[in-house]
Amino acid sequence: MTLKICVITGSRAEYGLLRWLMHSIREDPDLTLQVIATGMHLSPEYGFTFTEIEKDGFPINVKIEMLLSSDTYVGVSKSIGVGLVGFVDALTNLAPDIVVILGDRFEIFAAVQAAMNLRIPIAHISGGELTEGVIDERYRHAITKMSDLHFVSNRDHEKRVIQMGEPPSKVFNVGNPGLDNFTNLKLLNKDELEKTLNFNLAKTNFLVTFHPLNTSSQNSCMDTQELVRALNQFPDAHIIITKPNADAGREGISNIFDRYSQANSNRVFVSSSLGQLTYLSALNVCDVVIGNSSSGIVEAPVVKKPTVNIGNRQAGRLKSKSIIDCEPNCNSISTAITLALSQDFKKILKETTSLYGKPGASEKIKNTLKNYKIEKNGNKIFHDIEYSID
Repeated sequence: MTLKICVITGSRAEYGLLRWLMHSIREDPDLTLQVIATGMHLSPEYGFTFTEIEKDGFPINVKIEMLLSSDTYVGVSKSIGVGLVGFVDALTNLAPDIVVILGDRFEIFAAVQAAMNLRIPIAHISGGELTEGVIDERYRHAITKMSDLHFVSNRDHEKRVIQMGEPPSKVFNVGNPGLDNFTNLKLLNKDELEKTLNFNLAKTNFLVTFHPLNTSSQNSCMDTQELVRALNQFPDAHIIITKPNADAGREGISNIFDRYSQANSNRVFVSSSLGQLTYLSALNVCDVVIGNSSSGIVEAPVVKKPTVNIGNRQAGRLKSKSIIDCEPNCNSISTAITLALSQDFKKILKETTSLYGKPGASEKIKNTLKNYKIEKNGNKIFHDIEYSID
């Protein structure tokens, strides 16, 4: 009897990190892959990205609609409730031996609540990381405490998960599975990328992704307008923009980017979702990664691209020397972009290394899931560590 492993994904970025783990599970004759797609994957606003999963040869067992049209904190909170009901039904019917989830999204928070209460063991990827500028920070740590196995990307994250009371024997430092894309995908060159996007690139190119911060929707729009003002300081640059995730405040940001593209169609391209191959190819071809996406922190250093990291969304993350932090205002952003394009900074890029492990994490995770005996009684033992209070 094969071990049934259910992978749950709710966003384009998350699937990009899970893809090669799913492939590894599918190819193992001792394992059965189950897939649940939810959240942004099922929304036309975000490009119906569940089709990317199917194109990659992964049948989706269950699709769970949970996103409400409301662009508010209330809408996000109600979406969690809708998702919880859907996940209970789906997991009851699929009856997996273990659920695999990644990261810190509210969609995944709903899934983990359902799995925990159904006494289904949970394996969590990317625990112990910090994103102090968004509420996802709290989701991640809550998910860690509800999970049974933990796959982290470096030693610091491993120590942090153990600090939260998780037994060291259940914490595995495997690296970030998203780095497997760089060994398993053949990225598009500049000409191929232009044909795919039907968009001409220039001598200088920017890749921009900007998500809402933990502030009001109005402030997120003001920050986005400051970003656009900064981009206008570089009129010769061509710009590829990917729209934000399904967070409160996303609609205002998306509308600003749409108007910016319409007014500058010859040099600004906007997409709801590029897909993993096209996105990573754009990252590899561009001269600067700009915004507040984790890809600028985790993936960009692998291909030695500078990242202009705006605001506090990624506060607390381990950052390579290629990351330039700046404030969400025009002057600070434009100054950071100028530094990223400078000859002096190119010397720094040559010394840049990834702080999130090496390729190969997906296979390590699969082998651990396959061989680790997990108790299904729902009990957990808190692991105390030695410390002193002065």
